Amino acid sequence: MTSLDRDSFFIDGGWAAPTGSGLLEVVSPHSEQVVATVPEGTTADIDAAVAAARRAFDEGPWPRMSPAERIAVVEAFSGLYAGRLAEMADLITLEMGSPTSFSNLAQSPAPWMQIEAFLAIAREFGWEETRPGALGTPVMVRHEPVGVVAAIAPWNVPQFTIMSKVVPALLAGCTVVVKPAPETPLDTYLMAELLQEAGVPAGVVNIVAAGREVGEHLVAHPGIDKVAFTGSTAAGRRIASVCGEQLKRVSLELGGKSAAIVLDDADLAATVEGLKFTALMNSGQACVAQTRILASRAHYATVVDALAEAVSGMQVGDPADPATEVGPMVAQRQQERVEKYIALGQEEGARLVVGGNGMPEGLDRGWYVRPTVFAVVDNRMRIAQEEIFGPVLSVIAYDDVDDAVRIANDSDYGLAGTVWTGDREAGLDVARRVRAGTYGVNTYTMDFAAPFGGFKASGVGREFGPEGLAQYTELKSVYLES
Repeated sequence: MTSLDRDSFFIDGGWAAPTGSGLLEVVSPHSEQVVATVPEGTTADIDAAVAAARRAFDEGPWPRMSPAERIAVVEAFSGLYAGRLAEMADLITLEMGSPTSFSNLAQSPAPWMQIEAFLAIAREFGWEETRPGALGTPVMVRHEPVGVVAAIAPWNVPQFTIMSKVVPALLAGCTVVVKPAPETPLDTYLMAELLQEAGVPAGVVNIVAAGREVGEHLVAHPGIDKVAFTGSTAAGRRIASVCGEQLKRVSLELGGKSAAIVLDDADLAATVEGLKFTALMNSGQACVAQTRILASRAHYATVVDALAEAVSGMQVGDPADPATEVGPMVAQRQQERVEKYIALGQEEGARLVVGGNGMPEGLDRGWYVRPTVFAVVDNRMRIAQEEIFGPVLSVIAYDDVDDAVRIANDSDYGLAGTVWTGDREAGLDVARRVRAGTYGVNTYTMDFAAPFGGFKASGVGREFGPEGLAQYTELKSVYLES
């Protein structure tokens, strides 16, 4: 056993023995060595977690507390979380290979910032208000908790996606069953310890790591009132169909194939520096990664050359090294998937400018992929239409701004995007025309006071902001005598 090994789940406020004997191996994507084992959840473990959450919602104090009382408990959790940011970042770097520079920026500080943002929103949220009715008598409108929530998170930004679900659910008065991805369960054990220490009542948050089939059991479970999922569009479609059959509430944050439009007046050096982050954050393993780079035909070669120079100079290697900019893929299957797309791009006729298949220089182990740039890409190619989820960029030429907007919108997805320009108003005009749920002008970030989510196949519903908190409530109208 290692110091990180676990032998139980977090259910009903304590550590519960698993019903099965299966183990999940947590493997370092850098060393390819097992760094920890945790129990693999079964349907019986899910049943126990849902039963605990159901009791806590139907009979326990949490939904019946005032918003101020729940806020106080989440404030305590936030304070504890803030004291463990470095430890959380190190765990995520270990289990999924996120470069430590990214982990210490987004894998743990950003989840804590979410907690703080949701607390500020909850303090001002209109939990209950009385308004004049159309019939001349007042009406009380209440936001009540939706019930028991299944929060299903992916492996790429595990705490980030868990917090976007658990924190608003808690503040709304819901109870939760969290199913982390089997690749990244370790961070949730630390989270459970902090929730317990903060005084979250028994059964309010329950955590069972498991695979896809057990996850589907959770989605279909009759004790679940709402499913909140982040992951692939294919899995999201399946979840939506199950929830639709049961008329179960659902929010889905799914895939993307976002475009960054480089206008001719953009500061090219600043643009390329910005694209290194927006296109290749977390080694390209990000749903918002803007991997389609749109450049005008007049400046196409210049953009390709500048991007190629920047990408070829990025440091690839040990994610624990602070100088590393691109780490490994989370698993061998992901490495193989990305390599297949690189081969496919060449078969489709795109020109390989930088990268390609084969291990990056200086590395002889780990699930690494060479950061790759393709030029002469037609937007109809699969490398331009399908989410690769790795460090592979496609540079696509456009004729004019209208053509750039058309190409950006020519996608099944609509999650994110950017425009790079010296004219802010021109950038805003492009932002208004591209069908994406989040957009940046000369930058890309996520502001936790504003809604995040996608158009089209990128999802249903919104996270963050008051809109994200409202996703975990039901509206009730109470008619009053005059």
